[in-house]
Amino acid sequence: MNFKELLTEDRAVSPVIGVILMVAITVILAAVIGTFVLGLGDQVSENAPQASFSFDFSANGSTFNGESGDNVTVTHEGGETLEASTIDVEGSNTSGSVGTTNGVANGDWPSDTIQSGDSSEWAGVNAGETIRVIWTNPSGGSTNTIARSTAPQ
Repeated sequence: MNFKELLTEDRAVSPVIGVILMVAITVILAAVIGTFVLGLGDQVSENAPQASFSFDFSANGSTFNGESGDNVTVTHEGGETLEASTIDVEGSNTSGSVGTTNGVANGDWPSDTIQSGDSSEWAGVNAGETIRVIWTNPSGGSTNTIARSTAPQ
């Protein structure tokens, strides 16, 4: 047996590499096609928006739409412009949205879009209650909390 001939023989290398590449390409294509067929492809691009909100709590014990408690002013400090229809403000001690004191219905903001500097005042906040700004994905219905703060005791 001639070992020099075995070490210099490279005829079988090309077919092995070709088979490995074909298997890898098939697996990648199957993953991509499976993602879109199962509907996961739409959700990949729908991440929660990056936005910053501030919360200014004021204790006045007001009552609005049957909700008594203090007020909180939620202000969009910066980040992406948001569609008002996808944003809701909820409290941990209330059922659903807290009421508003600026004459706007629950969950509404002064305009259809929420830009940096826009704010809305919300009533019915209890001491120690956690207030959350929640974004609802318009294409899938999933929700993400993008800001939260707790009312002072």
